[in-house]
Amino acid sequence: MTAFHVTATGHSLNYLPEYVAVDQGFFADEGLEVTASVPRPWDRVLDDLREGTASAALGGIWVPSMYRGRADHLVPFAQIAARAPLALVGRERAEDFHWRNLPGKTVLMKGSNGASVGLYLKMRMREEGLDLAGSGFIQDLDGAMLSQLFLGGMGDYLVTDYPGALKLAAGGRCHIVQAFPVEGGPIPWSVYYALGPADDARLQLQTAFCRALQRGMDWIASREPESYIDFLTRTFPALPPEVLLQAARTYRAHGMWTTPRIDPEGYERWQHGIADGHLIEQPIPYEVLNDSRPTAPSKPAE
Repeated sequence: MTAFHVTATGHSLNYLPEYVAVDQGFFADEGLEVTASVPRPWDRVLDDLREGTASAALGGIWVPSMYRGRADHLVPFAQIAARAPLALVGRERAEDFHWRNLPGKTVLMKGSNGASVGLYLKMRMREEGLDLAGSGFIQDLDGAMLSQLFLGGMGDYLVTDYPGALKLAAGGRCHIVQAFPVEGGPIPWSVYYALGPADDARLQLQTAFCRALQRGMDWIASREPESYIDFLTRTFPALPPEVLLQAARTYRAHGMWTTPRIDPEGYERWQHGIADGHLIEQPIPYEVLNDSRPTAPSKPAE
C-alpha cells in the first residue's frame, strides 16, 4: 500500500465521496492508504505540501489561482464538490425574497477560513446585475459567531454552509432564501491540488486516487442517504440526522458529486468571480492552471 495523505481545509459533508472511498475500500483497491487531516489555521495545508507530509491539499481553487506566478506552483488535478455548499439566510420567507432585496442591506459571511464565501456571494450578485456598492459586507469573523449575531439581530442576511443553514432554519427564526447547491449553478468549489507538476510516479498515484474517488461518487449516486445514515452520523456527529439526510439528498440530486474532472465551464465562471474579487489580474486559462491527466478517460486495452 502506498501512503496518500490529504491535508484539508475542513471536514465537510461536501467531501463525502472521499470518506466513502476510504470506508468502502475503493482507495485500498487501488493500492492507496488514504489518510486526512485538518490543520489549524487552514493555510497550514500549504506548509504540509511544502514539507512533503501531504500528497495533496483539499480546498478552494482560488488558492492555486492566487498563487500562480507569484509564489508556490500549486496544481489542481481533481474536484470533489461541483456546487457551492452554501445558503443565503434571511428573515423573510423564501417566496418573498428577490435578489433586488440585497442592495443597501448588510450581509454577514464568514471570512475566517478563506475567501470563497465572499467571492461567491459577490459573484452571484454581479450575475444578477446588482451594484455591490450599496451593500454592506461583514466577512472577517468566524461563521459560528456570525450565526449567533445574526439570530440576535445583526445584519439583514447571512451566508453560511448549507447544513448549518438547515439547522438555523429549523429553529423558526430565519429562512433559507437561496440554497446555492440548488440554485447556484456549477462551480469547482473544492479541489485537490499538489505542489508543482506531477512526474510519472505522482501522476500514477493521482490517477489511481481519482479512479477511487469516482467510485465513491458512483456509490453515493446509486443509493438513498437513508441506507447509510449510520455512516453519516459517525462521520458528522455534530449534525442532526435529519439535517444530514436533507443535505445529502440535495447535494446528490443537484450534481454536487458527479465526476472528479474539473468542469471547464464551471471553472471559467469561477475564474471570473476570482478575478472580479481582485485575487488574480485576469482569468487563468484552464490548461494553464489545471492538470487534467489524472481524470482523463482510460484508454481501452489493445
